Amino acid sequence: MIRLSGVSRCFILGDQQVKGLDRVDLQVDPGEYLAVMGPSGSGKSTLLNILGLLDAPDSGEYWLNGEATAALDENRRAELRSRHIGFVFQSYHLIPRLTALENIELPMLLAGLEPAERHRRSARLVERLNLGDRVRHRPAELSGGQRQRVAIARAMVMQPALLLADEPTGNLDSHSGAEVVALLEELNGEGLTLLVVTHDPAIGGRARRRLSMRDGQIIDDIRQEPGDARG
Repeated sequence: MIRLSGVSRCFILGDQQVKGLDRVDLQVDPGEYLAVMGPSGSGKSTLLNILGLLDAPDSGEYWLNGEATAALDENRRAELRSRHIGFVFQSYHLIPRLTALENIELPMLLAGLEPAERHRRSARLVERLNLGDRVRHRPAELSGGQRQRVAIARAMVMQPALLLADEPTGNLDSHSGAEVVALLEELNGEGLTLLVVTHDPAIGGRARRRLSMRDGQIIDDIRQEPGDARG
């Protein structure tokens, strides 16, 4: 599903060049569950942005479902994001003036789906994520856990094959965080490819594959059985 070969990405900070990614190679098969870990500045977010087609590498190649993406124009990148990739962020990134339901339906509206199809998909996710009594509320009227469930519903409404989650429990209490992790793992169990960036070793230890990053490079790639990871 995912293949990176020699991917590098540099940034200019002041008069210095900083390597966000340094010749990274990575292959991810459909349905995998990965945690990406490492200190701040190690390259985790840069890797996530490349995988999510929010940024392009300076060198190297990224294939998504067999399509080379590095040289694509923004329109094609946006099309691939819409069709294949869902995003969940630490700070939710919900639109404050929209209700929970409107936030969930926004990707479908932008993609031009018919109202009946939008209603069918959103209703299924609202029921599954126990948001039925909150769909008419705006984000400021929701708890952190509810906001993140809305964000997950929005990420899933276009039925992506890949979900990228950047510190999805970072702003949540332990109970809400556990609910979010359980939901993400449930989706992965149904075949969704899940990649979670986290500082939390408890969450990282649950993944079947853990990548450790430092200085823009993957320094460890550890695979483990689900029983070992979650035991």
